[in-house]
Amino acid sequence: MTRAKFIFINVFYCLFLIWLGGFIIFQQYIRKHQEDRVSKTDAIIVLTGGQNRIVEAVRLYNEGLADMLFISGVGQNVDIKTLEKQNNTMIVRDLHQVYLGKEATNTFQNAIEVSEFIRRHNLKSIRLVTSYYHMPRSVVQILRFNPDLTIIEHYVYSKNVSKRWWKRPKSFFLIASEYHKFVAVYIQNIFLKLIK
Repeated sequence: MTRAKFIFINVFYCLFLIWLGGFIIFQQYIRKHQEDRVSKTDAIIVLTGGQNRIVEAVRLYNEGLADMLFISGVGQNVDIKTLEKQNNTMIVRDLHQVYLGKEATNTFQNAIEVSEFIRRHNLKSIRLVTSYYHMPRSVVQILRFNPDLTIIEHYVYSKNVSKRWWKRPKSFFLIASEYHKFVAVYIQNIFLKLIK
């Protein structure tokens, strides 16, 4: 074995072990994170894109866990009544305190849209509602623009993503993909802080 090949193999194994260690920490975090399901916040914010997210956010709003509800990433022609019908849910509290964000089409744009809403309403705390595997990246993105914000993470689970994801190829690749996206965003944030 040549010296170059030996170095390459060792570097590869080191990088793989780093990747594996990070992946294990990531999946442990999303599987065993303890949620606060009772504290009130200034607003409930839900990111569209996953099953049951809107239904859960509406339930929390109806229970009075915040006085405002912001739904980020709805379609341009969607209104509250359409959302209620599509998700088989009903908002029973003040509809004037329910806001729709219609510009975001991905997580980064969600973070910008949410941040504009936070600044506009001078929010200090939010309950963020999104899929459990999507939460770490969403939190990092939002905190990039709002470093002093308090975020209560509220996980949503879907029947389409197995809780035993390591036994289901489709669920495994979804979790692995989300881990890679999270790492990319995390590294990007570190880089942006270094160049400031």
